[in-house]
Amino acid sequence: MTTPTKSFSRFIGCDVGKASVVVFDSLTGLLATIANRPKDLASFAASLDAECLVVCEATGGYEAALLHATVVADVPAHRADARKVKAFIRSFGTLGKTDAIDARALARYGAERQTILARWQAPEPGRKDLQAMVLTRADLMAERVAYSNRLAAPGAAIVRGCINKLLTCINAQIKALDAAIAALIRAHQPLALAAKALRTIKGIGPQTTAALVALMPELGTLDRKQAAALAGLAPHPKQSGGHDGYRRVKGGRPEVKRVLFMAALVAVRYNQTLRGFYNRLLADGKKKLVAIVAVMRKMIVIANARLRDAFAVA
Repeated sequence: MTTPTKSFSRFIGCDVGKASVVVFDSLTGLLATIANRPKDLASFAASLDAECLVVCEATGGYEAALLHATVVADVPAHRADARKVKAFIRSFGTLGKTDAIDARALARYGAERQTILARWQAPEPGRKDLQAMVLTRADLMAERVAYSNRLAAPGAAIVRGCINKLLTCINAQIKALDAAIAALIRAHQPLALAAKALRTIKGIGPQTTAALVALMPELGTLDRKQAAALAGLAPHPKQSGGHDGYRRVKGGRPEVKRVLFMAALVAVRYNQTLRGFYNRLLADGKKKLVAIVAVMRKMIVIANARLRDAFAVA
């Protein structure tokens, strides 16, 4: 996504479903329903102009055809966080939910926040496939942990054979995905360049590298605060009157936060700089978990800087 550089006079709210897209046009005030098919969406996008801002939500990939059509037609678009849009709708006291309500709200959301909404850009070749593989691997890892725990639980003897077969299959699929992920990164020069830069940080291994490249394509284009916030590692204040509560990290991308947690555990053992940082925090009385989160935040800031420098040279 890119930083906005202009304002718009017309806003198109698109509530995307599996079969169709409900569209609200702020200029005409009209609602329409379009089949969620590439041909129909291409015709729709071609009817718009550069003064329009198309706004839709992330809907599990069903919005991909719409966003592709806007890129081809050179029409600016924004893919909104569904949680933010939901909160925006509720702020007006709207309790009902229909496709028409959501489409109107998305158009209004675009109109009121256009100056801070990042514009959608088509992902680099290979990154979408890499993201699918990384997320599938994470699901398989979670399944492996779940079945391993079930195998160790009392009364599991009767299903031991079944679980062992499942674990063998899951392990084989994880191994195959690891090989496919490595091959995909090698085959695409921008991904390979990013991976090479990330691997210079001791504590970030192949799987953390793949996850960061796939799930945080913005790395290298952000400032340090934006990078920490996007990873869900920025401490948020909790202050009211004379009370200044404990700051906590929240939001961001949970998949990124999970892989960075494991990377930080490795870094505080083998990365001399981060180990010293971690030990200083403990000496200052910080809890171990707080210190680990601080290491995670420092790692994502370092990763952002390394990628920025690598892309600048390239």
